[in-house]
Amino acid sequence: MKKKIAVYPGSFDPITYGHIDIIDRACKIFKKLIVSVFINPNKKTMFTADERVKMLKRALKGKNVEIECFRGLLVDYARKKKVDVVIRGLRAISDLEYEFQIAGINRMLYKNIETVFFMPSAKYAYLSSSMVRHISSFRGDVSKLVPPCVVRAIKKKERGNKPKG
Repeated sequence: MKKKIAVYPGSFDPITYGHIDIIDRACKIFKKLIVSVFINPNKKTMFTADERVKMLKRALKGKNVEIECFRGLLVDYARKKKVDVVIRGLRAISDLEYEFQIAGINRMLYKNIETVFFMPSAKYAYLSSSMVRHISSFRGDVSKLVPPCVVRAIKKKERGNKPKG
């Protein structure tokens, strides 16, 4: 029975098919899913927060999700949105160690929050936004890793970042 509201926070820089896999599966379980771009002023990103939101809206068109941004602590955002579940993806044991710590701290700061971990489908177990950025930095083909709107956005960025001279 779908009762809970969940948030899937992330940088989504850019959104990948791995993210979409987790979003699709979470939508089957939760009454409402908020996909929220975390704005981290300490992290250098390929895309601005607005660009990431636009890509999410295009990539997730037709899916029953709410898309927005947030700054600050996830638990403060969760309280404000009346969210009781955080969705996180786990690709490897190294992810589990980090995510376990974050989930514990979040629970300490906000006792009503639960973290639900999703393992990606096998074909996406290796996939990360950082891998997409790395491949694209060498003009590699990322079309099997990200939706077409992201491929177009990456190509547009590449055209805008060509060295002059």
